[in-house]
Amino acid sequence: MKAICWHGAMDVRYETVPDPAILNPRDAILKITATTICGSDLHIYDGYIPSMQPGDIIGHEFIGEVVEIGREVKKLKIGDRVVVSSIIGCGHCAHCTQQQWSLCDNSNPNGNLQEPLYGFGTAGIFGYSHLFGGYAGAQAEYVRIPFADYGAFKVPAELTDAQALPISDAFPTGYMGADLCNIRPGDTVAVWGCGPVGQFTIRSAYLMGAERVIAIDRFPERLQMAKEQSGAEIINYEEVDAGEALNEMTGGRGPDSCVDACGMEAHGMGIEGAFDRVKQAVRLESDRPNILRQMIVACRKGGTLSIMGVYGGFIDKLPMGAAFNKGLTMRMGQMHGQKYIPKLIEHVMNGEIDSSFVFTHELPLAETKRGYELFKHKQDQCIKVLLKP
Repeated sequence: MKAICWHGAMDVRYETVPDPAILNPRDAILKITATTICGSDLHIYDGYIPSMQPGDIIGHEFIGEVVEIGREVKKLKIGDRVVVSSIIGCGHCAHCTQQQWSLCDNSNPNGNLQEPLYGFGTAGIFGYSHLFGGYAGAQAEYVRIPFADYGAFKVPAELTDAQALPISDAFPTGYMGADLCNIRPGDTVAVWGCGPVGQFTIRSAYLMGAERVIAIDRFPERLQMAKEQSGAEIINYEEVDAGEALNEMTGGRGPDSCVDACGMEAHGMGIEGAFDRVKQAVRLESDRPNILRQMIVACRKGGTLSIMGVYGGFIDKLPMGAAFNKGLTMRMGQMHGQKYIPKLIEHVMNGEIDSSFVFTHELPLAETKRGYELFKHKQDQCIKVLLKP
């Protein structure tokens, strides 16, 4: 089959690789009909995710058709059209049974590699380095689905691939970002980053009853989408200081909740932004935390910080004194896809959201390298690329 393989920073190649096979009786094989590039894939593309090996197949957001099943797969049959959670969960451990799927005890065979960094191993993720299991990814023609009964969800025929595809990862990530805010009617939520996850966070916050959502970014096309399609008030942080603008827009109170939908490669301004970029480049700091600093200062007293942008290692110079003395709650983590996917399919089926709105470009899988460049550099007003094998 053909697949996109990683060979180093900014070096991904369209190559011929062996077809996947059933390795465990709970596996299924999926013929991929649509996949995409996630913002967290850019961290791999830019070389910031450790334990990648040349030839690794990348990608973790996808939909397709079941073409083979193991003998212990009970809920799926050949020919089923399914969307698959990017997070791999066994369905039986203490965390999976508590709907904490990204903390699964059993799906990451390389959990011991995480222990020096994180203390414990977490769940496996498709195509996201050997720290997260070394699983082949989904920017390919076929992919093996471990624990298929728990990760693959049947898609109604009424939904297009473009509507169903974000339900694999971007939509549940954004939905969880809003869910972690414990939104109450009348709340104001600030969202940093208007990429696909940020857009879904905005829409999800409104679904959960937020009165106002304020979106922060620097790209006009993303801010326009946040305003016109997601209904947010907007701040361009290259034009005004985001913290001062939020303070003014909330009458000096601050947002009730703040969501980081960017993560470890967040763009910073001025001396602070340059400082973080240099430290990350020379590996004195693995992640850029400028958004976290802004959120801690901007959030109202007693508010909540929801962190859904991926962080991988170490950061410094966080204003922990402000977080402590303001009594802030920090909630974060890889998304629990299996918890949210059935609900999100219902939201789309009920017409409450058309999740295909984030796709601005469509390319064949063979042009994925071009897709990475479009997405990374926001060329041609790119917000999200749909890839067709």
